[in-house]
Amino acid sequence: MSIIAHYNYWVAILLMMIGLYPVIALPNLIKKVVGLSLFQTGIFLFYISIGTVAGGTAPIFHEVAGRDPLRYTNSLPTALILTAIVVSVSTTAVALAIVVNIRRAYGSIEMPDIENADQE
Repeated sequence: MSIIAHYNYWVAILLMMIGLYPVIALPNLIKKVVGLSLFQTGIFLFYISIGTVAGGTAPIFHEVAGRDPLRYTNSLPTALILTAIVVSVSTTAVALAIVVNIRRAYGSIEMPDIENADQE
C-alpha cells in the first residue's frame, strides 16, 4: 500500500493541522472561528474515509450477479457526519454572533486587547 493510495487521510490530517494553527497561535477571534471550522472539516473527512469500504455497495440486501452480499459500506458514519455538519454550521454562526458582541463590548476582536480591557 502506498501513501498516495490513502490521500484522503493525508488531506484530513492536513486540514486538521491547518485548522489547529489559528486556534493556538493567532490572537484574532474570527481567525480562531475559521480555524475551528477547518478543523471540523478535517474530522468530517476522516470519519467519512473510515466508513468507506473499497468495493462495497449500499446496505440494501438483494441478489445481484457478481456482488458479495456481505460486503457493504456502513451508512452510519455518513448519517452522523451529515448531522455533525448541521451542528457545526449552527455552532459557527453562534460563535460569529458572540464575536460580534465582543467587538461591540470591547471595541476589538484581538485577544490581547480584550484581556487588557478586562484587567483595567
